[in-house]
Amino acid sequence: MSNEAEQKMLGAAPAQAAAPAVPAAPAGPGSNRRVLVIAGLIALAAIGAGARMWYRSHYFVETENAYVAGHVHPVSARISGVVTKVLIDDNQLVKQGDLIAELDPFDQRVKVEQIEAQIASAEQQVLQADAQIAQVHAQASAAAAQVAQSEAQLLRARQDAERYGQLYSSQMKAVSKAELDSANAGRASAVADLAARKDSAAAAKAQTTAAAAARDVLKAQVNVLRVQLKDAQQQLAYNRILAPVDGRIGKRALEVGQRVQPGQQLTAIVQDNVWVTANFKETQLAELKVGQPVHVSIDAIPGKTLVGRVDSFAPASGAQFALLPADNATGNFTKIVQRVPVKVTFKPEDVKALSGRLVPGMSAIAEVDLKSGAAAH
Repeated sequence: MSNEAEQKMLGAAPAQAAAPAVPAAPAGPGSNRRVLVIAGLIALAAIGAGARMWYRSHYFVETENAYVAGHVHPVSARISGVVTKVLIDDNQLVKQGDLIAELDPFDQRVKVEQIEAQIASAEQQVLQADAQIAQVHAQASAAAAQVAQSEAQLLRARQDAERYGQLYSSQMKAVSKAELDSANAGRASAVADLAARKDSAAAAKAQTTAAAAARDVLKAQVNVLRVQLKDAQQQLAYNRILAPVDGRIGKRALEVGQRVQPGQQLTAIVQDNVWVTANFKETQLAELKVGQPVHVSIDAIPGKTLVGRVDSFAPASGAQFALLPADNATGNFTKIVQRVPVKVTFKPEDVKALSGRLVPGMSAIAEVDLKSGAAAH
């Protein structure tokens, strides 16, 4: 390249660098308006959210610490035995008094028959005692008659002795001394015989009392055996395990051939009348009242809101019923907001309309509108 050309190129470069920059075109009014609108909407949304939070914090109380509760009745065996029949299935509906299962009744039936035989034997002994009492009564009557006879003989002997004593005296010897002695001896013999007869009568009377006491003992034994029979018959009836209430079968642990023990839980029956236990903070209880409507959302039933009412408040916080209550009398005390269980009930028709879908143990969310007063339920 020639020198002249190079000089031209070097001269053109500074000229281009020294040229002024062209300014950018200013933004239009439409863009500013759009930004203002968006900022205004965000501000309105923030104000609305804040207002809603303030409103709900002042006029509503809510807790997620809520659970469905209900009556769960354990069914257990009252006697030991082997299961011979099981007449229920999982989740089955039962009525009060329905037969759930049967145990082998052989052992209890044998005991009933044994006690019945003992009662029959004791009753026969009572009859024998009655006959013995009648016999002793007859002996006592005979002894009493002999006593009367001996008294009459004693009276005659005394009269003879007195008469012979009058006939044999220092002034008169109408009878011999031997006859007088014989009359006195007869009197003494009559006195001894009367004493013996009285002793025999007393013994017969004592035998009568003893026989009557023995009969009373036998009758008492019969009564004891009858009570034992009633207990044995009741034990025999316990072989039939019945449903204590209406409800649905749950936690079934019962099979044919299984040997069960007294008190062993075989199944559970859950009743339909459920409620919600909502554990509210103690700071939320100031304006809660019995009868206030409660809106309850069940996690297992999304989109469905139940309306219940505040039924009652627990007599103590949940911490007081814990197995190991906290001891706050320590140096490192930290105040913790306690929760108090609140029972929320529903109308029976509302629970029935859910067809068994509302069961104990489900999680729930309870919300109370503090502006509403106690409503009739």
